[in-house]
Order: sequence, then structure tokens, then C-alpha cells
Amino acid sequence: MSAIYPSLAGKRVVVTGGGSGIGAAMVEAFAGQGAQVFFLDIADSDGRSLQSKLGNAAHPPVFHRCDLTDIQEVQATFAAIEAAAGPANVLINNAANDDRHEIGDVTPDYWDQRIAVNLRHQFFCAQAVSSGMRAAGGGVILNLGSISWHLALANLSIYMTAKAGIEGLTKGLARDLGGFNIRVNCIVPGAVRTPRQMKLWQSPESEAKVVAAQCLQQRIDPVHVAAMALFLASDDAARCSGREYYVDAGWYGG
Repeated sequence: MSAIYPSLAGKRVVVTGGGSGIGAAMVEAFAGQGAQVFFLDIADSDGRSLQSKLGNAAHPPVFHRCDLTDIQEVQATFAAIEAAAGPANVLINNAANDDRHEIGDVTPDYWDQRIAVNLRHQFFCAQAVSSGMRAAGGGVILNLGSISWHLALANLSIYMTAKAGIEGLTKGLARDLGGFNIRVNCIVPGAVRTPRQMKLWQSPESEAKVVAAQCLQQRIDPVHVAAMALFLASDDAARCSGREYYVDAGWYGG
């Protein structure tokens, strides 16, 4: 059974990319703590399905369709959430896309689009919640990084650039917002067993290779990442900021 964090009950939590995978696990985990969860995703069917699934929660999560590469849409969505429910207490910058690419095939437009999908929105989502958190006397921002750039995995150069940038962004935001009691941390997942990963990138052979390279030779599921997010968002982590927290089972080999 997962830990219960009384400090999360009633908190307003926004999760980006919350319709599936790790994001959906975050939505479910925070809803299970009695938080008021609002989640953003571009995938309508996934978002509405999850919203329906969790309709019996103490505070049923609310889905907002939002294209995070459109910053005006991001700003409008966050403004609508704040107008309806009040300022966010917790932001989880989860949304990302790890499409593979060959260096020779990359165009400037593709580069810009990949950075927009994986990095740029994290800053602007943080910007959108920061004033409300400051007025409220504090808050929590959790950015999702990736083990990929620490391992130098193949065919992910732009994705790894973005994910490395997220760790720098985390430290910058933590410094600039710390004086307002806003804590900013980065969760670094390893090879997480999501439906997308299993469909597109993993095979029994590749799974075996990953598990063999981990200190803990067990697969990582979205709930394990969500458990870290619950702790870092709670008052139990009141002195944690500006750091990276790994959920990778000790993966040291590519």
C-alpha cells in the first residue's frame, strides 16, 4: 500500500501529459491522496477515458485538452484552471515525447518542434503557476527529466538535449523561486514500463538487457515514479529543492 500524505489533501495539482503512461499514474496517485487534480493532454480520448475512470474520487480529476507547444493555449488553460479553482499548489511538468531520430535527418523545423515538445513548455507552465504560488506563500514544481542523457542512448540526441536542459531549468527555477517558498525538483525516471514504451521501443531482448544493467533487476512501472512525486510534493519533503531524484533501479549501462 502506498503512503498517505495528509498535506496533499485538497491541494490543487496540475499534471501535464496526464492522459496516459507516467502522467496518468500521477493523476491517479494524487487523486487518491484527496488532491484536486487538473490534467492536460493533447490526446482527447485518453484524457476523457481517465477522467471517467476516476470519476468516483473525492475530487474527480478534470481533463483539459491543451497543446503544450502553443504557449498562448498553455497560458489560457492555466488561467482557466486558476479562475475556476484557485492557484495551483503543485505543478508536475511531465509531458514529453521520445521519438527517435537520425542526426542526418534533422531539419531546423524538426529541432524546434522537438524542443517545444520536450523542454520549452516546462518553463512556461512554471511561469504560469509561479505568481499564484507566490501569492499563496509557496508551492511545488516537479519537472520530469530522463536517464537517457546520463547514459548517452542512441538516436535521441535532441531528446537528450532537452532532458539535460530540464535539469538546468530545475536548478534555475529553484534558485529564483526559493525565496517565495516554492520548491522545484527534477524526477529522473529510468526505463519505465509504459504502454508506449512497450509498443514502440521494447522487446523481450531489450528488456532483458535493461534489467541486467540495473542494480535492482526489476522493471520500473509508472506507479514507482508517481510514488516519488507524491513524496516530493508533500510537506514531508519540505527541505528538498533544486535536486534530481532518480527512479531508475540503479541503471548504469546503456
